[in-house]
This record gives sequence, C-alpha cells and structure tokens, in this order.
Amino acid sequence: MSAVVVAATLPPYNQRSVLLLRRRNSTRSSLSLQETQKPPSGERELSSEPSASAPFPSLQAAKRVVLVRHGQSTWNKEGRIQGSSDFSVLTKKGESQAETSRYMLIDESFDVCFSSPLIRSRRTAEIIWGSREEEILTDSDLREIDLYSFQGLLKHEGKAKFGATYRQWQVDAPNFNIDSHYPVRELWARARNCWNKILAHESRSVLVVAHNAVNQALVATAIGTIFFLCFGFEFTLFYLYLPCVPIQLGLGTEYFRILLQSNCGVSVLDFTPRPEGGSPFICLNRLNQTPNSPVAAGSSGGRKTSKRIILVCHGTTQGDVEAGVPNAGDEPMNMLGIIQSQKTAELLLDQKVSSIVSSCKSSCLGTAMAISRVQEAADCLGADCVPRYVELKQVKDLDVDDILPQSSKDGNQGEVVQPGILNRFGDEVLSTLWDQSGNAWQFLLNELSDESNPEKIVVVVGHPAIHVALMSHCINLTKDWMPSFHLDAGSVSVLDFPDGPTGRGIIRCINYTAHLGRWSIPITRSAVDDEEFY
Repeated sequence: MSAVVVAATLPPYNQRSVLLLRRRNSTRSSLSLQETQKPPSGERELSSEPSASAPFPSLQAAKRVVLVRHGQSTWNKEGRIQGSSDFSVLTKKGESQAETSRYMLIDESFDVCFSSPLIRSRRTAEIIWGSREEEILTDSDLREIDLYSFQGLLKHEGKAKFGATYRQWQVDAPNFNIDSHYPVRELWARARNCWNKILAHESRSVLVVAHNAVNQALVATAIGTIFFLCFGFEFTLFYLYLPCVPIQLGLGTEYFRILLQSNCGVSVLDFTPRPEGGSPFICLNRLNQTPNSPVAAGSSGGRKTSKRIILVCHGTTQGDVEAGVPNAGDEPMNMLGIIQSQKTAELLLDQKVSSIVSSCKSSCLGTAMAISRVQEAADCLGADCVPRYVELKQVKDLDVDDILPQSSKDGNQGEVVQPGILNRFGDEVLSTLWDQSGNAWQFLLNELSDESNPEKIVVVVGHPAIHVALMSHCINLTKDWMPSFHLDAGSVSVLDFPDGPTGRGIIRCINYTAHLGRWSIPITRSAVDDEEFY
C-alpha cells in the first residue's frame, strides 16, 4: 500500500516541501509523507517542511482570533526564567502596556476571552477585558512553556548550572531536553489542543491572552494549509483508491523564536469557513503589533541585532480605494497615502537608515522620497549642520504591475473570499511573483552584507504582494505559504538578522499600522469582503 497526496487548497501545495518523491520506474512515482520529528544533531535550519496533524474543526461563520502576550512582569524585568511558574506579577510598566493594548482594541466587540491561568496573563486579560460582563475563561493549556528545572533561575545561573543543556536551549530549542522532557515539542502539542477548543467555541471574535512562547506556538501551528493523504492498493494495471485522510499543516517547532511576541504585542488570525466544510482557510493578519515602536532598539530571539530590513508598503492610491485592495498599477498616492507615507517617515526618524530600496512605481517612489527627506534632515538640529545622505535605489524586481492585474480570479457572486492579499490570484501568478521576488530578496541580502557598515538598516518600499513574498523568503517558506499572510497599504513589517544576512531571519512584526493613527486600517477591520467581526 502506498500514499497519494492531494492538496485541498488553491493554489496547490508545493509538494517539494511536504513529500519525498520515490521513483519506482521511468514512468511511475509515488509520494510519501516526510518524517517531521527527526531530531538532527546540531542547530536545525528553518524549513517549510510542515508539522502534520488532524485538521482544525470546521466553522459555520468567519472567526477572528486576537492573541495578546501579557505585559512586562517582575521576572521579565529581572531577566529570570519564568516558564510556567506563577511567582511573578505585572510591573507598573506591564500594567501600562496592558492599558495601551486595551485602547488598541477598544473598538473590538469580543464575544469571549480565553486566558492563561497564570497571574501575569490573567491580570493583563482583566485590564484589556475592562468592564465587559462576560466571564474570562482560563485554560491551563494556554500557560507558558514548561521549563522544569530552569524555572526561577536567572539566565546567567542557568548557563552556569546546566552548561551544554542551557546552550542547547539557546541554539537548538526544538531538540532541547530537560528532566526527560522536550518542552518545545510539548508546547506545540498544547497549542494544537488550544486551537481545537478556541475554534469549537460559538463565537465570532475571540481574545486570547497568554505568553510569549505559547503565542508563538499558536501562530505557527495555525498558519499553513490542508491536504488529503489518500491510501490505495497498487495492482499491475490499475490503482484502487481508498478514502482520503485530511491532514492540517502548520509551521514546525524549528520556528520557535522566529515569530516574535513582545510584551502586550497583538497578533491577529482570521479563520474563514470552506464552502465544502472541513478545516477553515487561515490567514495571519498581523503579528506583534506592540504598544511601543516596532523599530525601537531591542533584542530578537534573545540576541541583539545590527542588521535589519524594514518593509514599507506604499501609501494608498485612488486605485486602492476603488478596488478595495492595494492597486498594482503605476498610480501616485492620494492625500491619504501622502499622510501615511509621512507618518511612516516619522516612525523611522530615529533609525540610521543605510539605504532605501524602492519599486520604480509612483506610489512607492513617493513613499521612499518622504522617508529619505526626513532621514537626511534628522540630524540637522543646528543652522550649520550637514544633511546625512541616504542612497535611494530603484529595483525593477520589486515591481508587480506586470504580474498581478492579469491574473485576478473571476469574482463569481457567492464565491467565498479568503483573507490575505494574495488569495485572489492563481498558482501561475504566485509562481511568477515568487521567482521575481527571489531575485529581489538576493539583492536585499547583498545590500545588507556590506561589511563597511556593521549596523545596516535597509528600508524596502513596495506593494504588499512583493513584501509578503519577501517575508516568506526570509523564513524559508515556499510560494504556497504566501496566501497565509496579509498586509495593508502604509503598513510596516520588520525583519531582523541577529546572525547576519547569512543566518536565520526573524520576523519582529507584520502589518504594523499603529503609527498611522486615525489614518490606519484598524486592527478590528475584517480582511474578508462582506464579513464583520464586531
């Protein structure tokens, strides 16, 4: 008996990242699932090989889930390893962060709140939940990662006491073993269990308040796709198929510490029912929208970073307004777009931007010029100062107008519109976009590799579609994961490289728009046409 895999979404799942091809002869091949729990020695590289499990429960209506990490705790401040211990409480700063998150979400009419039972998370949930009458539901599976003997130690104490084990926790967390446990693997299993309970709840808009590691696991296990594993008996002249088993794909444990969750950072996932039932379409609408600036100095994955790419989506054009999505044509920004570009320039005011790389299109160049002008004047506080020169480069591979317009799916009435900027496009277009973005990504890595400047920040201005592709390249996904992400006009996404451009990329935030103020796309606005989450 052998296995045949049939993808259940459009575009079809790239089988190179899911399957091993076994050639039986020159005319026939069969497909089998790769092993996903192989513990290699040394540091694991990022891979788009999925973590396979049973599919999520089907939905009757669209559901939005907003994840929030708790505010700064006393043990966060001390640099103490918390894990699932319950001895730390929110600091005054943590309470203030939770209050800021409450205002960020003030317009959201949540139906229910799930919270970790740990004090620091529960208190954050109470602040955000405010005067709502509904009871906060606590769930033990939402507790922070269990770190056993590590818990309560200062980080330097953990290093001194556990040596190689602590080192493995730092560099190879998926295979980290302590007290006969694999904490990250256990966490991923818990996250899957959490999703089953959250999605089974009869609600349209859900608030989940938990912790850094568990929120990372929730995001990673959610985004992905579904395929069917079909078993059949192979005979000499024909193949007899048996019923297919649906399998849900998500990012594996090697993505721990790749999708950051800062104190009180907000992440948003949209779940849309499939017409045929079964596991829903899933889209990451935002990642780590923080109370403070996403470009402020800080660590990424526990390490300082000196190399960074900041993806800036161009400001709104009139075509965006008419189409309802960012337009790929060569149009100048409207007044809203001009304001958005200026707000983005102000957000980056304190960053020493090394270079700005832009698409050649009018809206992108207009946004890039606004950033450039502010950067060059940022250090001019006196009458005789010299403006700082910031090089602006135009890269044709960032243009998408020749790719997107000709390939939009026909909008049949009654068709379910999935969330995500690229779900309206077919596989051929995604392939073209992916290949072109690969060239652009290599250009950006070369730009970041300048050894003459150890602290390099490159700002990239382009269409949301090209930025989704660049993010996917950054964390070593394939083209078929691109519809799992959404970006809005005027948004900012931040990619950090603590090990330099040849090392792992870390996503600090996706689709950040808080800097736009009243000119932003609210967190609470649906990314699905004709669907409300209020």
